[in-house]
Amino acid sequence: MRILHTSDWHLGQHFMGKSRQAEHRALIDWLLAQVDAQAVDAVLIAGDIFDTGAPPSHARELYAHLVGQLHRAGVALLLIGGNHDSVATLGESRSLLHLLGATVVADGGASPADHVVVLPRRGGQGVPGCVVCAVPFLRPRDVLQSQAGQSAQDKQQALQAAIQGHYQAVHAAGVAQQAALLCEGGHAVPLIATGHLTTVGASSSESVREIYVGSVDAFPTAAFPPVDYVALGHIHQPQKVGGLEHIRYSGSPIPLGFDEARQAKQVLLVDLDATGLKAVTPLPVPCFQPMVAVTGNLQALGPLIAAAASAGTPSQPVWLEVTVAEDDYLSDLPARMATLTEGLPVEVLRVRRQRAGAAVLPAGAAPQTLDELTPADVFARRLAQESLPPEVQAALDERYREVVRGLAEGAA
Repeated sequence: MRILHTSDWHLGQHFMGKSRQAEHRALIDWLLAQVDAQAVDAVLIAGDIFDTGAPPSHARELYAHLVGQLHRAGVALLLIGGNHDSVATLGESRSLLHLLGATVVADGGASPADHVVVLPRRGGQGVPGCVVCAVPFLRPRDVLQSQAGQSAQDKQQALQAAIQGHYQAVHAAGVAQQAALLCEGGHAVPLIATGHLTTVGASSSESVREIYVGSVDAFPTAAFPPVDYVALGHIHQPQKVGGLEHIRYSGSPIPLGFDEARQAKQVLLVDLDATGLKAVTPLPVPCFQPMVAVTGNLQALGPLIAAAASAGTPSQPVWLEVTVAEDDYLSDLPARMATLTEGLPVEVLRVRRQRAGAAVLPAGAAPQTLDELTPADVFARRLAQESLPPEVQAALDERYREVVRGLAEGAA
């Protein structure tokens, strides 16, 4: 049994004024080609198929295109809900998609048995390939009721225990389904599980929206039930969890923020048989839209932007995030960026100012509060943090004093 594990597509994402529609269309076309070339039996998307609860029509169209093409190829699809997904949106077409070989598990409110899915081998003959404990993103209301008088720590522990209990209940139902398939004259099949959550030790990124705010910070790896493979979503960087081969985040297939631009995006080919997990093979995803983040002062940014432009073309410019260091005080940065990028196949989506760090106190010096400083002291210390020529610092200091004198005279 070969499963293609992916997650966090975020169809319909509107990124700094840019649509990701073309990238997602290219991703789906590439993935369908890989499903055929790699003889994949089933595709598993571990949450966040959409970016918002009310995805735009083009995102729904891409979703339908994926389902239709996988059905035509005789490849099963299992989709679990993520924290970005709307339970109602995913559930509205569940019955129709079931007829097309796609199974949707939108929320954790159903009985444990309803979260057990048998994925067939490729070809539409219904031969079981594996049993899945298909656990989606679990909202607190899905698994527990709040109790009056609980502290924040009590709530965190109660939710973590409830999620673990839910996994155990679904796992028990999955084991029963395994046994039933064997008793019906079939062959032994592997058991896997899914999840959409943060686990202990997982490396996140700025585009990941925190979940279980104020409740569960990270789910312990040891709390997962004993299965052959755990297919996880929510963290966008592909990684093993706790160094374990069988617990994996596939990561997002396209970078969803500039901090992800340097990540090697991938999907995972998971090979299993009756004895369990045989291999996990990362399949690198091509770059469909070049994105580059550069940082430096204005003198350094010129060569950095020119180097980044080498990945772009006039028809597909590189998306740039520029962080200006040292020269961040300049008020005409947009005009300077336009000059630096003129004629290059780049498009600046965001310009950030990297403020100078706080001044370092001399050894043994006692820290002071604002109450102990005059406005002139604060201005002088802030000015000293800038790397400016002495004549510029002197001119700014004199200008500050003129403003203060003018305010004092006006008040008098």
